[in-house]
Amino acid sequence: MFERAELGNRAILVHMDTHDEERREDLSEFIELVTSAGAEILETATSSRHTPDPKYFIGKGKASEIKQLVSVYGADLVLFNHALSPSQERNLEALLQCRVLDRTRLILDIFAQRARSFEGKLQVELAQLKHLSTRLVRGWTHLERQKGGIGLRGPGETQLETDRRLLSQRIKQINKRLEKVRKQREQGRQSRRKAEIPTVSLVGYTNAGKSTLFNVITDAEVYVQDQLFATLDPTLRKVKLNNEVELILADTVGFIRHLPHDLVEAFRSTLQETSEAHLLLHVIDVSDENRDTHIEQVESVLEQIQADRIQRIQIMNKIDVTGVEPRVDYDSAGGARRIWLSAQSGEGLDLLKNELARFFQKEMVVGQITLLPAQARLRALLFELGAVRHESVDQSGHYLLQVCVARSDLHKLARRENVSLDILITEAAALIINPSLLCGFACG
Repeated sequence: MFERAELGNRAILVHMDTHDEERREDLSEFIELVTSAGAEILETATSSRHTPDPKYFIGKGKASEIKQLVSVYGADLVLFNHALSPSQERNLEALLQCRVLDRTRLILDIFAQRARSFEGKLQVELAQLKHLSTRLVRGWTHLERQKGGIGLRGPGETQLETDRRLLSQRIKQINKRLEKVRKQREQGRQSRRKAEIPTVSLVGYTNAGKSTLFNVITDAEVYVQDQLFATLDPTLRKVKLNNEVELILADTVGFIRHLPHDLVEAFRSTLQETSEAHLLLHVIDVSDENRDTHIEQVESVLEQIQADRIQRIQIMNKIDVTGVEPRVDYDSAGGARRIWLSAQSGEGLDLLKNELARFFQKEMVVGQITLLPAQARLRALLFELGAVRHESVDQSGHYLLQVCVARSDLHKLARRENVSLDILITEAAALIINPSLLCGFACG
């Protein structure tokens, strides 16, 4: 049987058109992925089938054709723009006599290259191990044999069984470490909630310009490159808008079509910054001809991580390429729906900052809330949020709380405690406030 080589990045690409829209992949995007991974593209083989072949995915005839290409070009690996089953990978490697990687494995490899933080490296390793756990057999015949020889005889385990056991132990170790990281992140989010600092998360398809926009707004130096998944580790920065409104801006990993489930699960703690944000800025590359498809893919991932209910503003980026003038499109309620700008040239950035300031100013609730003694739990939760600026007790024993709190937090609190939000809002003196009132009330 074939023993896989470890070196070499000379690749043959394989792309198959299917009639199933759910399984269809974009060839140009796949080429970008391969380039981002650092592989040298020798040739691209394309085919068309109604349904994948159960043995080789592409059919025996096309598989034989690819074998000839591997021989002619001296290719080190064959990359498939599709998800392959473990048996299909094993059969293809035995036939082609070289490494075979599917789309999922390729994305995992790119993530492994991009990870910089301790958490990011752990998350990538976890996703890789989960993917590998179903593919231990592959072309390795020695895995099915027991170890033999003097000093090498084990307790009756095959090498395959040993590897599975070690793999399971490592996955458990990583999960324990990531759980500690998640707790630390949660503590950070609680601190921000107590400080009443809202979080705005940048989301979007990979290479849409999120990091460029992040750097321009925050004066940070996040790595920016014209390649897929240039940003992997999340970055958070405090931003002050118009010297009045403070917020936390988060730059996150880009999404992609058919993002591997193992990756979504492994990056749960990272993506939680998105799922718990007060506002999402969906960055869109307006110069991309596939932008509508990319928008759908981002919406799909947001639904997977339960962030689809968070209010979003579409950021139509790279207008300097298309020649569109910067502007703001409003919905029927007067809220910003789309903002057209260029993070690269700076056109329209003032519009974005003004709309962010306007959004969070409008969302603040300032005033007095009266609570009964029986509502002591609600009072404690308001203190926990850091919303209470002053407290007094009247002659009837009622709590008089001077509050300054985000309207979204007040809404969550009311829902959690099964209290009518209308009552709380009615008892608050001011809802939609201007900056002067906000400053005069010493909110923040």
